[in-house]
Amino acid sequence: MPRHEPTPGITQRGGVADSSEPSQGSPASPGTTLSGISLNAVYTPGDLPGWDAQSSLGLPGEFPYTRGVYPTMYRGKPWTMRQYAGFGAARQSNERYRYLLAQGQTGLSVAFDLPTQMGLDSDHPRARGEVGKVGVAICSLEDMHALFEGIPLGQVSTSMTINSTAAILLALYVAVARQQGASLPNLSGTVQNDILKEYIARGTYIYPPRPAMRIVTDVFAWCRKELPSWTTISISGYHIREAGSTAVQEVGFTLADAIAYVDAALAAGLAVDEFSPRLSFFFNAHSDLLEEIAKYRAARRLWARLMRDRFGARDPRSLLLRFHAQTAGSSLTAQQPENNIVRVAIQALAAVLGGCQSLHANALDEALALPTEDTARLALRTQQILAHESGVANTVDPVGGSYAIEHLTDTIEAGACACIDRIDALGGMLRAIETGYVQREVQKAAYEYQQSVERNERIIVGVNRFRGERQEPIPTLRIDPAIEQEQIERVRALRARRDGPRANAAVADVESRARSGENLMPAILTAVEAHATVGEISDAMRRVFGEHQETLAL
Repeated sequence: MPRHEPTPGITQRGGVADSSEPSQGSPASPGTTLSGISLNAVYTPGDLPGWDAQSSLGLPGEFPYTRGVYPTMYRGKPWTMRQYAGFGAARQSNERYRYLLAQGQTGLSVAFDLPTQMGLDSDHPRARGEVGKVGVAICSLEDMHALFEGIPLGQVSTSMTINSTAAILLALYVAVARQQGASLPNLSGTVQNDILKEYIARGTYIYPPRPAMRIVTDVFAWCRKELPSWTTISISGYHIREAGSTAVQEVGFTLADAIAYVDAALAAGLAVDEFSPRLSFFFNAHSDLLEEIAKYRAARRLWARLMRDRFGARDPRSLLLRFHAQTAGSSLTAQQPENNIVRVAIQALAAVLGGCQSLHANALDEALALPTEDTARLALRTQQILAHESGVANTVDPVGGSYAIEHLTDTIEAGACACIDRIDALGGMLRAIETGYVQREVQKAAYEYQQSVERNERIIVGVNRFRGERQEPIPTLRIDPAIEQEQIERVRALRARRDGPRANAAVADVESRARSGENLMPAILTAVEAHATVGEISDAMRRVFGEHQETLAL
């Protein structure tokens, strides 16, 4: 996914002289959560009328999973520590992965550049100036092999943040694993593969929603047989929140997306308990500690009820909302960037107290550039300190039973249910996206939040309050412009020396399957192994499916 751009109106303002006194009409605490949920000064049992610990909480690892998806949670093992990384060409990213693994990272998380995300090779005219900028440039099997050189894929879990071209990048990963001799049934990792949130929040889509959904379910079906340990989708609320949604909308819209994927898989002939255990989620870890903890607990409980009651799932694994969390890139500020260390630590704590299965902590400089090696290490150390020094992993769901937390959990769940009901009434998430409803709701929430910052009703330390003298710039990572030309020459040289007829025939088979409705994954895997490029395979599907034209949402 694209790296986090500075939030307009927050991180782009210049520093001015500090005034330590509160602004007129600007309370120290607004009495609401970051998303605008009103809070009482004190909570008592009276704020939970009719609340029943057994039905609302249960035990960890038991329905409705409010307290966590596993009985022992971090007492069994800590969450997976993934630091999202990727930049330049494959060789540079490989060096960063090796470094992070040596520093104690326990899982890889791959960021791809925008051309790769959009199905464009590095030498495409539309890729100019973007090659390797917000992630690693991957055009071919040669690039993918270089990306994981010296990293045994059979022994490491890899998350790939890729959506429109997810099927192609997954095929490339499988091809490298085959070359390494890894056991495919035991291959572990996640491909994000969540196209719906691209139409809502990010914009790195290629095809119209309905054929794009077909590609998603093709991945589900193929992985069920070929990669049974692989997580076939990471349904993302993260980007919806980064676009400006509230916490309630993040849960409601994300689970509405998940409902659409389940419906699509069922329509494709899959049984609910065949694919649901391999679904996962990806949530934002924002700055409001209590709201974020409650958000994760509400999402977990609501998903378990939806899967059991709406879809009739019977396998307990189908009911589990397993999620990765990433700290909030949109909360990072270019002003006083050292403050971001504190923000990230609080956000990471919220994710851990909320029961995440894996976590990425942002680096302090990511409002300015990609993280340096030093800031990436500090972000990883933040997770390690939480795991090994803070004590929060010593007991499962230590906040469970708190009157304030349980009230917030109930409130967020009720609000998310209302979001899902509205989308159902519109005809489902695909229809809600096509009409622009979801996009408008997120834009409205983002605008209202930004207005509260502009009016000094919401304090951002170092931005609209507690501003000091202008600081010296901090060191940031610079991507060598020569990398783009080197990558262009590399992909052109590959096309010149490969078996051209073999590659062309494999690409033609992808196009044929796109027209016939057959599962695309076997043909895509054959094509990448014939050294067809990401752009060529994407173009084969473009010729059949066309390209999506965005609905203007005002």
